[in-house]
Amino acid sequence: MKKSIAKRKRPALEQVILISTPWPLFNRPSIQLGCLKAYLKAEFPDLKVQAHHFYLEAAAGLGYRLYQAVSEKTWPAECVYAALLHPDRREQIEKLFRRDTALRKTDFQDLVEQTRKITDDYLERADWPDRGLVGFTLGSAQLTSALYLIRRIKEKRPGLIIVVGGSMFAGESWRGLLQAFPQIDLAVSGEGERPLSRLVSYLRDSADLATLPPVPGVVARNHPPLGEAVTSWQAPDLSALPSPDFDDYFKLLDGFGPGKNFFPALTVEASRGCWRRRSIEPGETGGCAFCNLNRQWRGYRAKSPGQIAAEIDGLTGRHKVLAVNFMDNLLPVKSLPETAERLDRLGKDLALFGEIRATTPFSVLAAMKAAGFREVQIGIEALSTSLLKKINKGTTAMDNLEIMKNCEELGLVNASNLIVRFPGSDEAEVEETLRNIELAQPFRPLKITRFWLGLESPVWRNPEKFGLKAVYNHKNYEVLFPQEIVRPIHLPIQGFRGEVVRQRKLWREVEEKVRAWTRVYEELHRKPASEPILSYRDGRDFLIIRQRRPGAEPLTHRLVGASREIYLFCGRRRSIKEICAEFPRLSEDKIRPFLRLMLEKKLMFEEKEEYLSLAVASKRRD
Repeated sequence: MKKSIAKRKRPALEQVILISTPWPLFNRPSIQLGCLKAYLKAEFPDLKVQAHHFYLEAAAGLGYRLYQAVSEKTWPAECVYAALLHPDRREQIEKLFRRDTALRKTDFQDLVEQTRKITDDYLERADWPDRGLVGFTLGSAQLTSALYLIRRIKEKRPGLIIVVGGSMFAGESWRGLLQAFPQIDLAVSGEGERPLSRLVSYLRDSADLATLPPVPGVVARNHPPLGEAVTSWQAPDLSALPSPDFDDYFKLLDGFGPGKNFFPALTVEASRGCWRRRSIEPGETGGCAFCNLNRQWRGYRAKSPGQIAAEIDGLTGRHKVLAVNFMDNLLPVKSLPETAERLDRLGKDLALFGEIRATTPFSVLAAMKAAGFREVQIGIEALSTSLLKKINKGTTAMDNLEIMKNCEELGLVNASNLIVRFPGSDEAEVEETLRNIELAQPFRPLKITRFWLGLESPVWRNPEKFGLKAVYNHKNYEVLFPQEIVRPIHLPIQGFRGEVVRQRKLWREVEEKVRAWTRVYEELHRKPASEPILSYRDGRDFLIIRQRRPGAEPLTHRLVGASREIYLFCGRRRSIKEICAEFPRLSEDKIRPFLRLMLEKKLMFEEKEEYLSLAVASKRRD
């Protein structure tokens, strides 16, 4: 009896190509592409999946220095491909590009032409399948570049299915993008792994989008019907997600040759979402008032410390690099000590970066330093407790000063921001900020970030509460695109009326003071291994405090006996009640004059009867 051999049906979908266009940081692989590729390969082992880190190719072609200069500013970056999308608007687009003072000497026409040639070369060399899906991740400054490549790919391969996703849009805003740009077939709203996997599963049987059934998290142009809410579909926890696949990034980088090679930083995730919005449903507000970073997620999920350490161990071993950037909006608070301990146990000289909360204790910071953290970004945002409450940070100026001091003491680079011109801020909050900047002078300066209005942030949802009279798409979009495209879409960066002139005048002195702070800090740290600006040396029964000054001899202060003991005790914030309890032999009437003296000399900070000594040990705890 002859065995019948059934012919295997050729899949309707043969290949998936995932693309990240300019302008992400070139020196690290895309976490979005890495996660999606790994998940699809785990779900469909026989499916060909490629991750095109085209932004790295563009950076190598333009030169890393020029690419980085452009990529650091959203509007100039969006201008480059906007000039290719709409060449008839190039003159006014160039004017927008040149508003950025750092790029005024850049030849815009030459930059656009170089970018066009690099993009043309990529489009010609790439192996575009006849039956395939091309997915684009849209993050910061990737809108015009993605739209340009989508248009060009559709011209070359009209039958390819184009899907977009990412953090730039969420929910109903995807629908507007689909209406404005018919070259895009589908959008994934929210977390991408499960919706994209379900979509691929369907398309492998039938590439007919007209019969596509509803897929949670997948937005079609008119399906579900307009007006019906867009849902998301995410993994219930992160434990089942595979480790990111960055092989394509490193293969591309290795092909550049020695002249353009470098050691990149790996990207990993310990969590998704914001723990301060862990119980917030879509449409509700919560977390920081200015933030719109978590629109694509519902709730908060974190990986276990063991899983985090295993992923980092595996990725660093596979790619033979030691720099790792956590892409979390905030590293998991509760499990951070154990995570640091497990990373330390790997026995690797890691160079780690992550974002942390201002209330992170000194002991956890020290454990992070031992594990390999060299740089952190802290959610500082303001040095006024009143303003911190207004922006719903859930922290105080004392929290911020203390962690800035702790980073200085440990030698951790603190790459944090100070938001200025926040709508609704007042004169008292600016005055408080100015006073506290004076006390923060010994520590690494904060970076000025002018308030911008993000789509679906709490300020955008409740503009009247913050003194805004109207919100709308930022006017710069009307330079980048024709008005008929911009008007129907809610775009990621919003403009607003109200408070603009007042806030600019109000915060001018703060901005000047921070620039001066930065200049002084850089001057006093010009020499390698410079001592901290405000430090102490302990003589067992006396203490010498040294204040370094630009262009002048340091000031010195000697504390003896109980004065020394109190100052060291307040190395961590202490309430007046705690201080009196620690030194029962001294009356409160004797303690308070000493504390006032330390405040007058700017050697301590006080808030609501809590005191913090600002000097750090002369030798950093490296």
